[in-house]
Amino acid sequence: MGFMSVLSFAHKLITERLAPGDRAIDATVGTGADTLFLARTIGPRGEVYGFDIQAAAITLAEERLDAAVTSGETLPPVTLLLESHAAMAQSVPLSWHGTVGAIMFNLGYLPSGDADKSIITRTDSSIAALEASLQLLRPGGVVTAVLYPGHEGGDQEAAAVEAWASKVSTQVAQSIIYRQLQRSAAPYVIALEKKRS
Repeated sequence: MGFMSVLSFAHKLITERLAPGDRAIDATVGTGADTLFLARTIGPRGEVYGFDIQAAAITLAEERLDAAVTSGETLPPVTLLLESHAAMAQSVPLSWHGTVGAIMFNLGYLPSGDADKSIITRTDSSIAALEASLQLLRPGGVVTAVLYPGHEGGDQEAAAVEAWASKVSTQVAQSIIYRQLQRSAAPYVIALEKKRS
């Protein structure tokens, strides 16, 4: 039967913790697949913010969301910002701080056929965004980070995220890793669940 893919595992963790009407953030919009997943999971009473530094990513996500609405789905309000994930704490409303149910990171490059693969997420901004995510999450909220060590720069970023997550105090959040051990370049997931008060 096989184990779940890393993306399916990240989605499972989030589905188990998000409730209808929750707030969620897609920290790296990409093609909008996770943005749509979050919107569907929280339903029309929730709200989603999404961040990406590439206009092409925002366009792809808008097209994906529009297609879902055109096919009859009712989605919550989704705000897409052409901005680094490192700025998310300053970019979402103050009322969101401490209330977000889930934040998704899918690090690496834009997985679109004609995208510039030299534009990748950077360790410094990703760590800053992950730090901010812990302030934005509500107790019991979850952050997932899908890491891609198989591309140039991806192995350094993955190692830095893993080191950061391992140092987060258990008084703040618990962290886990989901990884295929036989393939060092395979994508993997790190997830943190904020401590419940």
